[in-house]
Amino acid sequence: MKIEKQNIVIINYGAGNIKSIQFALKRLGYEGILSEDESVIRSANKVIFPGVGEASSAMQKLRSTGLDKVIPSLTQPVLGICLGMQLMCTSSKEGNTKGLGIFNVDVVKFSSEKKVPQIGWNTIENLKTKLFSTIAEASYMYTVHSYYAPSCTETIATTTYGISYSAALKKDNFYGVQFHPEKSSATGEVVLKNFLNLNEPTKS
Repeated sequence: MKIEKQNIVIINYGAGNIKSIQFALKRLGYEGILSEDESVIRSANKVIFPGVGEASSAMQKLRSTGLDKVIPSLTQPVLGICLGMQLMCTSSKEGNTKGLGIFNVDVVKFSSEKKVPQIGWNTIENLKTKLFSTIAEASYMYTVHSYYAPSCTETIATTTYGISYSAALKKDNFYGVQFHPEKSSATGEVVLKNFLNLNEPTKS
């Protein structure tokens, strides 16, 4: 497949599901560059902020490289995935972690009434913004997580696991999805493609 000419950087801080994202981008005809270098990240057209693992140790890695200051100051479209999205929130109950403060919501743990982590396919509803262009309501996405962001003014998609919560968030040029688009078959790839096609004004 022809590789599209777009500078896409995947933030490499040792806590990402990076290979699966790179493979998903290649299937779409794009190349993703792995980097933790500030100048490389700032020069990107699009930035993907992945994450798997535990919030407090992931934030420690971001602080050790100064990325905790770099990420909130980015002006191009940024997509946080799973833990990446959670770290973009104000805080997380996981390890009582202070987040990047991009999204004004606190991440909390699922009730003990539900099996955690939540693993598997779940539908997303109440879809808003160009990130979900051509995506049908109640489409299935793959999730694996024990913590979630409650619904808030920045919610652009919801899902339900005992309660309704944020499946995706947006503020200015920052987007976050709780699900894994790179593992969500063709529908997830549409979400990635929509993100890469964003041409809205960046944050001033």
